[in-house]
Amino acid sequence: MTYKFNPIPRVLMGPGPSDVHPRVLRAMSAPLYGHLDPLFVQMMDEVKSMVQQCFITENLLTFVVSAPGSAGMETCLVNLLEPGDECIICVNGVFGGRMVDIAERCGAKVHRIDTEWGKVTEPDQVKKALDACPKPKLLAIVHAETSTGALQPLEEISKIVHEAGALFVVDAVTSFCGVPLEVDKWQIDAIYTGTQKCLSAPPGLSPVSFSEAAVKVLDNRKTKVQSWFLDLTMVKNYWAGAKRAYHHTAPVSSVYALHEALNIVLEEGLEARWARHQEVHQYLRKQLEARGFRFLVEEPYRLPNLNSVYLPEGCDEAALRSQLLNKYNIEVGSGLGAFAGKIWRVGIMGESATKNHVNLLTGALDELM
Repeated sequence: MTYKFNPIPRVLMGPGPSDVHPRVLRAMSAPLYGHLDPLFVQMMDEVKSMVQQCFITENLLTFVVSAPGSAGMETCLVNLLEPGDECIICVNGVFGGRMVDIAERCGAKVHRIDTEWGKVTEPDQVKKALDACPKPKLLAIVHAETSTGALQPLEEISKIVHEAGALFVVDAVTSFCGVPLEVDKWQIDAIYTGTQKCLSAPPGLSPVSFSEAAVKVLDNRKTKVQSWFLDLTMVKNYWAGAKRAYHHTAPVSSVYALHEALNIVLEEGLEARWARHQEVHQYLRKQLEARGFRFLVEEPYRLPNLNSVYLPEGCDEAALRSQLLNKYNIEVGSGLGAFAGKIWRVGIMGESATKNHVNLLTGALDELM
C-alpha cells in the first residue's frame, strides 16, 4: 500500500505558521550539505549576523536553536536557572504559564505575577513582586502573548528589573520582525523567538540571544544544565568560529529557509516591515469592526499582527471557522484557555500581512454570514 499526501494551498491567517514566500520554499529544495561542510558553516555565520541585525543586538552569543520556539523558551530558562534559584514570571496568558512550568522543572522557586488575560503587566506589579522577592535571578515576561494578542511594554519593566540586579528574559515568538523590538536598547538579557510567525519561515527553529551578563551567569553555574541538548556550554561551541565542535546534526534545509527569510526581512527593512504590519492591522480592524467583531485587547496594547476578536452576536465560531477552512481554504485560530469557543485569533504576520489577505477573509465572511 502507498500513502499519498497532496497538500492544497491554504491562506494562513491564524496564530502561526504564516504564509511563506516562494523564495523560502525554493531555498528548502536546494541540495543538502553536511552540517559541518565549510559552505554550510559559512551560511550559519551569515544567519547569526542576520539574526543579530533583526534583534538589533551586538550580543556575541546569538544563534539558532535546532527546534521550535518552545525549545528557545526552555533554552533560556534551563541555562540560567539552577535548583533553589528564585525568579519572577509574569503570566497573562498561555505562554507565561508555560514559562512557570519550565522554571519549576528546573527546581527554581517561582514568584508569579498574574494578570487578567488580555491585559498587560504593569510596572507597579513588578515593584510589588520585588518586595516579596527582592533578589530574583531573573524576571521573565512575554512581549507578545499569542493566546490573547496583548503587546507588553518592556522598557520601564526592564529598568526596574536591572535596578534589582536581575536578568531580564523575554519571549518574542510573535513579536520578532513584526513590531519594534530592540534587544540592546531595552537591555534584554535573554530572548527567544520562532521562525513561523512574522519571520515567515517554516516552523522548527528558534533564534536566541544572550547578553554578557547572561553569559556570565551561565559560566558561573554550580550545577549541570538539566538538558543535554539545550546546554549552551556545549551548543555555543557549535556556532562559534570556523572550527565547529560537533554537537548535533543541524536541520540543514530549515537553515536554508531561515537564511532566505532573514534576507527578505532585511531587504524590506525592519522599520518598513513594522509599519506594514501596523497598516494592515488598521485595515483589518476597520473591516472587522464594520461587520460586528469586537477586539479583546484595549487599543494601546493590541498586537497588530495577532488580532483577538469576539464574533458578532449569534455566530457559531467553530462552525464559521470550519467553513472558512473547508470552503475557502482560509485558516484563522480559535481561542485558548478561558477564551476557547469565545474568540478568534486572526494572524496577519509576515507574508500574510497584506490587504489582499484581509480582503480574502472579509469577502468570505460576507458570503458566509
